[in-house]
Amino acid sequence: MAHRFRGFLPVVVDVETGGFNSKTDALLEIAAVLLEINADGFLTRSETIRYHIKPFEGANLEAASLAVNGIDPHHPLRPAIDERDALQRTFREVRRSIRENCCSRAVLVGHNAHFDLGFLNQAIERSAIKRSPFHPFSCFDTATLCGVAFGQTVLARAAIAAGLGWDESQAHSASYDAEQTADLFCEVVNRFRDIFETSLRNAPPQP
Repeated sequence: MAHRFRGFLPVVVDVETGGFNSKTDALLEIAAVLLEINADGFLTRSETIRYHIKPFEGANLEAASLAVNGIDPHHPLRPAIDERDALQRTFREVRRSIRENCCSRAVLVGHNAHFDLGFLNQAIERSAIKRSPFHPFSCFDTATLCGVAFGQTVLARAAIAAGLGWDESQAHSASYDAEQTADLFCEVVNRFRDIFETSLRNAPPQP
């Protein structure tokens, strides 16, 4: 893994939120999908880490956003935890995967990745977490990759074009969207495997 991505560990992240403004709107769900390279050398999805999150104090909640993701932030049976706790638990697993894959840092993979990275970075700042395993601004965007590979930039359409299918009843949950994004990312990376290996053979020797 470290060899394939120049020391980075790609981790697929999806967030569900109370709006589009990362500074003011609540982070309500986070899912992180870890990846691995199997015995045949192909990138594949591994485990999924997911948490429901309590809105931070004073967080804005837009009715339109809640209507789309179907989240009731104050439902008594919702198993939500504090934002800082959710991040620390997620980061613990990401750091473990970084060590296991001999990587130096995680890089966020997302569909329209800067949206997810923006909310993640704001939550890190609010929680006063000094060391994040994620690169603060670099990311892999599957909307761009799928536009190149499949001619589609919408997540559902890209999944269908790639032959993965799409279940609308599960859409807009952080874990489902993250897992679909992970499968798309793996599909694109695996299709470029031969090109990557050719580039290695053609690369000049390191000094």
